[in-house]
Amino acid sequence: MSASPVYVGKASIALEKKKDSRWALYAIEAWGLGMFMISACAFTILLEHPAFPFKALIPVPIVRRWLMGVAMGSTAVAIIYSHWGKKSGAHINPSVTLTMYSMGKIGGADAAWYVLFQTLGGTLAVYLFKIFLPAYISHPYVNYVVTVPGAAGATVAFALEFLISFILMFTVLFVSNHRQLKDYTGYFAGFLVMCYVTFEAPFSGFSMSPARTLASAIPSGVWNDLLGYMIFPPLAMWSAGRVYQSTFWTKIEAQIEEATHLECIYEPHRHHNAHWQSSKKETA
Repeated sequence: MSASPVYVGKASIALEKKKDSRWALYAIEAWGLGMFMISACAFTILLEHPAFPFKALIPVPIVRRWLMGVAMGSTAVAIIYSHWGKKSGAHINPSVTLTMYSMGKIGGADAAWYVLFQTLGGTLAVYLFKIFLPAYISHPYVNYVVTVPGAAGATVAFALEFLISFILMFTVLFVSNHRQLKDYTGYFAGFLVMCYVTFEAPFSGFSMSPARTLASAIPSGVWNDLLGYMIFPPLAMWSAGRVYQSTFWTKIEAQIEEATHLECIYEPHRHHNAHWQSSKKETA
C-alpha cells in the first residue's frame, strides 16, 4: 500500500519560523510513514494471513481489498488531520516532498531530511513486525507488504504507478486551492487511497512512494524492479505539479504565493486577497 497522503500543510512556513523545531518536523515525517506502514502490515496480516478467519469468511479478493482500502484510506486521513501531521505537512512520501520542493514550498536541505526520515520511519515500522511477529509478516500471503509488479508485468505496473500518482497529486493541488473544497483535501486523498488499494494494488502493489517501497524491500530483501518504483511515482507527481501550475496559476497568484512562501496549499486563497489589497494600496 502507498503512503500517499499528502496534506503538505504548513511545513515550509513552520521550517522558516521555527528553525529550532526542524528535527521535530523531520521526526513527525518518520512517525507518519511509520504509522502508515504499521497499519498496512497489521491489516494485511488480519485480512490475508490464514491464522485469522477473514480470508476464509471473505473469499472474494476484491472485497478484502476494499476493506483494506477503507482501513488505509482512514489511516491516511487520520495522519493528515492529526496535530502532528498538520505541523510537518504530512507529506510522508518522497514523491510529495520532491514535488513541493519543485514548487518552492520547502527548501532543498529540509526536503532531503524529510525523505530520509520518511524512509527510516517506514522501514523501522516493518522491522518491528519482523522482530516481534516474524511468522506473520513473512508469510507468503503477507510477504512484508512488498510492492512488486503483478501478473500483468512491470510495464503495466509502472504505467499505473505513474497514472495513480499523477491523479493523486493533481487532485490534491486542485482541491486544496478551491475555496469551497480546500478543507476536505485530506478526505479526497483518503478516498483515492481506498480506490487504489481496491482496484490498482494487484497490478503494482500500490506504492506511489519510494520510501514506502524501500520500507518493505529492506527488511524482506525483495528488490524486484526497484528502480521503477524509485522513478515513476516522483516523476508523475512532479509532472502533476507542472501541469497544475501551467493550467491554473495566474501570474499574480504565482507572485503572491512566492512572496508568502506558499504557507499552506490547503488555504492559499486565505492570504491572496489580503496581500493583493495591500499591494494595491502600496502601489497607490
